[in-house]
Amino acid sequence: MPLALERARARAARKNIDTITHPPTGLRTLGAAVLTVGFLTGAVAQTTAPTELSAQQLTLQTALQVAQERSYALVAQDAAASSAREMAVAAERLPDPMLHLSVDNLPVNGPMRFSMTEDFMTMRSVGFTQAFPRAEKRRALAARFEREAATAHAARSMQLSALRRGVAIAWFDRYYQQQMVALLSRQRDEATLQIEAAEAAYRGGRGAQADVFMARSNVALIEDRIRAAQAREDNAMTMLARWVGDVAAAPLGDAPSISTTQLVTHRLEHELARHPDIALMTSKEAQARAEAEVARQDKRADWSVSLMYSQRGPGFSNMVSVALSVPLQWDQENRQDRELAARLAKVEQARAEREEMTRAHLAETQRWFATWHSNLARLAYYDATLVPLAAERTRAALAAYRGGRGDLIDVLEARGMEIDTRVERLRIEMETAGLWVELEYLIVPGDEAKSRASQTFISSTPEQQR
Repeated sequence: MPLALERARARAARKNIDTITHPPTGLRTLGAAVLTVGFLTGAVAQTTAPTELSAQQLTLQTALQVAQERSYALVAQDAAASSAREMAVAAERLPDPMLHLSVDNLPVNGPMRFSMTEDFMTMRSVGFTQAFPRAEKRRALAARFEREAATAHAARSMQLSALRRGVAIAWFDRYYQQQMVALLSRQRDEATLQIEAAEAAYRGGRGAQADVFMARSNVALIEDRIRAAQAREDNAMTMLARWVGDVAAAPLGDAPSISTTQLVTHRLEHELARHPDIALMTSKEAQARAEAEVARQDKRADWSVSLMYSQRGPGFSNMVSVALSVPLQWDQENRQDRELAARLAKVEQARAEREEMTRAHLAETQRWFATWHSNLARLAYYDATLVPLAAERTRAALAAYRGGRGDLIDVLEARGMEIDTRVERLRIEMETAGLWVELEYLIVPGDEAKSRASQTFISSTPEQQR
């Protein structure tokens, strides 16, 4: 906890004790203390941060960089794309020639058995066979592997998008759970002062002993909520560590603004074309078209040429043989044509799946936009109306109790409503931050999709070789 914040809280506590004898001034001080909850001020509880990392802050951007650097999923997709590109280069080359070594017409019985020089029919042969796939087919195969590389790159973008969203959600979860602990802790401190006021009233004969127990029970309930929030904070830190490792225990930096997003509403349908899921489906559709083109080229048979030199005995002439081989596609209607039809059906399948996914993502994103805008309006209403009213009610109930015109139960009800109002506001902000994450990291920028983040947080982050 920052020193200035601790001193302010101590001053507020001393002033609230003085309100037992000076009600008007004390009430104003109490109201000021309550209104300093400020879970949007960026004050982060640091009780769980290791001391060795106290000098560093884990901002959202830093967490994204560390997570990207640690991701083996991105490394795998880079390797897949590199493999496909290498295959594309190889696919454009002619197949390796075949070397043939043979002994033909070797006698196995009679006086010349196993002799390779006496019988005029015996030949020792060496030959080569070279297949000549057509250039169009080789280019089609190369294009098919290039499409596969593009699909792997699109899959990498999808992995990167999922990584960014996962990291951001985990970071915000821990951030807001810390804010929740800070909020409840401040309310507990204020409720603790109420115990002192109830005890003073009981000693002075102005209150009942039941009021003291009621105030203590209220503090105990807040303590229980704090423990639950701390447990959620620990869980949030565990989820963040899944992405960033040990640095998840570092104190968090300030949260980014969640009131604006890079996604443009009126260009949403156009922007969604770059959605990682849709981009991946588009790449798969292009790959299916490339495979269909390969099947189309297979309808035209390739040919191969063989050259053979045969050596016979000393008394006989040597020979040279030349052969041309062409596959006979005698049942093209039931083989090549059906294979092409199957590939074209795969193209239609990929196109239909892409269109359906585009519709689904468009509807989902529009729903996110609507809820996000609505939540921003609700947050403004909470800040302008509901939270101040809840705080004023608490001050009024407290003033009435100290003046002998109200009951302690009215104070506790008012304070409970104030806590619930502030907690609900924080919950809405948490929900809004989650929607902002979905919108902000929906599209992966081109430069970020192709580059790796540099190590900027700690030197112990392992390097990945690409």
